[in-house]
Amino acid sequence: MGYDYLVVGAGLFGAVFARHVKAAGKSVLVIDRRSHVGGNVYTEEIEGIQVHTYGAHIFHTNDKTAWEYVNRFAEFNRYTNSPVANYHGELYSLPFNMYTFNKMWGVTTPQQAEAEIARQRKAAGIAEPKNLEEQAISLVGTDIYEKLVKGYTEKQWGRPCTELPAFIIKRLPVRLTFDNNYFNARFQGIPMGGYTQMVENMLSGIEVRLNVDYLEHRAELNALADKVVYTGSIDSYFDYCFGPLSYRSVRFETEVLDMPNFQGNAVINYTDRETPYTRIIEHKFFEFGTQPKTVVSREYSSEWKPGVEPYYPVNDEKNNALYGKYKVLADKEDKTIFGGRLGVPLLRHGRGNPPGAEPCQIRNRRRNINEASDGHSTLLQFSGLYGEVHPEPPARGKPGGDHHY
Repeated sequence: MGYDYLVVGAGLFGAVFARHVKAAGKSVLVIDRRSHVGGNVYTEEIEGIQVHTYGAHIFHTNDKTAWEYVNRFAEFNRYTNSPVANYHGELYSLPFNMYTFNKMWGVTTPQQAEAEIARQRKAAGIAEPKNLEEQAISLVGTDIYEKLVKGYTEKQWGRPCTELPAFIIKRLPVRLTFDNNYFNARFQGIPMGGYTQMVENMLSGIEVRLNVDYLEHRAELNALADKVVYTGSIDSYFDYCFGPLSYRSVRFETEVLDMPNFQGNAVINYTDRETPYTRIIEHKFFEFGTQPKTVVSREYSSEWKPGVEPYYPVNDEKNNALYGKYKVLADKEDKTIFGGRLGVPLLRHGRGNPPGAEPCQIRNRRRNINEASDGHSTLLQFSGLYGEVHPEPPARGKPGGDHHY
């Protein structure tokens, strides 16, 4: 049979798109090269614990409509993201707040903390930052930079901070309160029972074919539908005709431990340069688990190479320029709508967005999706939904969701 839409990728972008065009009376086929739905938010149960296979993800949004929408497909718990930083055995609260400043300098009031940060900024004497290191020091001083930004950032990017552009971090938010809630969002939580179940509910009643590689069977799959929604990497879609984009990847070492509690927190970031992994995730704490065993994952950032999953694009002028070439080609495609983490990567500042980029992309996504569903109004919230399910935030100044210190 013929379909109105072929959706390539059963992650959040693909699942929400498929759900809405189905509701609008369109026929849709979803395919994925993996053996499961959910994309990178896929979770699997191990020892009764929902394990975030491709890294921890926390849903957060200020948009009530988006929050109500996802709650149609899952019940969310009250998880509040409060990561901890470990610097050579010294533990600091994140994001930067009064607990952080008290541990680092012994200060007890917001005025004292603010004065110390201002003193270090002045002592650095950096008028025009030329790289990420100078930018970070000019924003928060040397102590926070050296202990909580530098090592983590260099592990995430695989480059010295002195070789990273200053524009990656336009700001490093500082909280002069005792507030460990990483996000300022109005709504926050994790779907009880895992993201996989939520995505499966989104795709209920929709035909899904797994273990199907779109790029290997492009011609025959394209013939099945009037339109294609592509959520894979944009450079692979065009056969790397301008060369591959530069990406970073992540490797996970996951193990089951015969103990109820390994580290006492869902996320601990290792911010020194010497520890090879960037953080350890203890998955049970995302759902307040009390199981007799625990599951932990160590995350290692690495340079992308063919055959390895790309997680996020390197954000520098060269890569942005290369992406611009591919975007020109994408804009000329009549049959294909690009979306998702890699289809429209946006090449963001530490995964924040370049000035002017996001509003344009959101308008384009809304236009494409709205047209696809014959104007289904709820789809206006789609880009907000997709953009706010983020990997658990690494340190600011390195790639992460929209994660800021």
